[in-house]
Amino acid sequence: MNSKPFLFIAILLISQSVKVNAQEFYWVAFTDKNNSEFSLSSPENYLSERAIQRRIKQNILIDSLDLPVNSNYIDSILIVGADLVHASKWLNGITVKAEISSFRNKVLEFSFVKDVQLTKPVNTIKSTFNKFNEIYESEKEPIDTSFYGASVYQTGLMNGQFLHNKGYNGDGMQIAILDAGFLNTDKYLAFDSLWANKQILGVKDFVNPNSIIFDENYHGMSVLSCIGGNVPGSLIGTARKASFWLLRSEDANTEYIIEEDNWVAAAEFADSVGVDIINSSLGYSEFEDPLTNHTYADMDGKTTRVTQGANIAASRGILVFSSAGNEGNNSWKYIIAPSDGDNVIAVGAVDKNGDPAYFTSYGPASDGDIKPNISAVGYNTYLQRSDGELGFASGTSFSSPVMAGMAACLWQSAPNVSAREIKFAMEISASSFLNPDSILGYGIPDFEKAWDLFFPMGVSSQFEGKDWFVYPNPIRDFLIVQKNGVVNSDQILIEIYTLEGRLINKWIKPNNPKITLSNIGWLPQGMFLLKISSDEKSQTIKLNKIR
Repeated sequence: MNSKPFLFIAILLISQSVKVNAQEFYWVAFTDKNNSEFSLSSPENYLSERAIQRRIKQNILIDSLDLPVNSNYIDSILIVGADLVHASKWLNGITVKAEISSFRNKVLEFSFVKDVQLTKPVNTIKSTFNKFNEIYESEKEPIDTSFYGASVYQTGLMNGQFLHNKGYNGDGMQIAILDAGFLNTDKYLAFDSLWANKQILGVKDFVNPNSIIFDENYHGMSVLSCIGGNVPGSLIGTARKASFWLLRSEDANTEYIIEEDNWVAAAEFADSVGVDIINSSLGYSEFEDPLTNHTYADMDGKTTRVTQGANIAASRGILVFSSAGNEGNNSWKYIIAPSDGDNVIAVGAVDKNGDPAYFTSYGPASDGDIKPNISAVGYNTYLQRSDGELGFASGTSFSSPVMAGMAACLWQSAPNVSAREIKFAMEISASSFLNPDSILGYGIPDFEKAWDLFFPMGVSSQFEGKDWFVYPNPIRDFLIVQKNGVVNSDQILIEIYTLEGRLINKWIKPNNPKITLSNIGWLPQGMFLLKISSDEKSQTIKLNKIR
């Protein structure tokens, strides 16, 4: 990767002197980014070229959220008696270590400080929480397949082999895995091809910068194997040719809200280096410190800090996948943050037959949004286990990366579409799109149908003789109008009418091969007529608008 100024900023913010006795961790939120030394006109100082190009391709403006935290504010906090752990430009704050009892009161005296929260107290003990709650299963009857081996169902249930057979295995796509550690990823056979082909782009630890990430917890290693594992005849990951950043944000030994801030810092790093997809098989609801516990009401898509960070990551043009949680058979029951995020793809778990796993967390989000969004095999998922063997394990921790890998293949096949279009293509292709529920959401995607949305000319005869394709239909919050052949008009008139003929809205667009009508979620649910006029011709298409 090119050495860019943004890397210097990361080093500057993290490599501060460490006081031996500093033990309490705090989140310090700032009021503004006034007098920043960085400029929106020079994003190369804090974003990689790949991150900038992702925004340009998806028409996403660089804004104040992208500007790093004011370094003068940081210095002022450190002088009080603290050491910097990491900073969050998206949430405009920092995580620090401090040992003085008056730290909170002293810091709140600064006019630019909005809030201070203790996120990890002194003398923490090993967590009593079952943090990942996955279940290892014994192998079932042999599966007759020469290539996918026992991993055949996790790909086959979603018709993912359709994309693999076309040569789409995630080549050129970059995926960040945010997790608790990647034990022995540098040793196990399942990852040999990743190392041989230089598909591991880098590693970074946001819990302990001095750790060796391959000596830490196994969980991220198993997650990675669902996407990038490659043992022909036994385990084929859903995107075995993708490239990966391995980021540790989770402390497997404790459960404190600081891990949400670690998550956001890791997601910001992933954004800055230019990843396309984030997979997070992590979730948060209750902590060792009950004063920081979330409630189901907090699962409204926007309240927790980790959910805010995940939504912002999605707003930067990244596909964000999150395990819905394994809470379906316990007292919490519901999804956990950040899977509740408005723009996050929460993934539930099913077995090889498509039936809900008994543990998969229930939706909806507390504000009523459909959650989980979609579902994949998370019961008896075949993967690399911590004992060095290939075998089965269960949990939404594994359905999420299975899905994220297939999304990488779909996006590789249609590189000019946006993250939002990929998300909607998966949802609209899913088994219960027109009748979603609170267990599997929109259901199980079919990746051939999802691919059809981006390549209608090659797969559907219903458009023969028509000037325009319109998709997706049913529609929810955006619509794509695409040419079939050559249209010579300088401008295209697009109108939406009620079935009774009343004009609802109209757009006059320059003549482009593909026109996207964004933000039409305001259109009420029901049937409408879309009229497209060009070259003194017109075409009318019936639209089904859903919630």
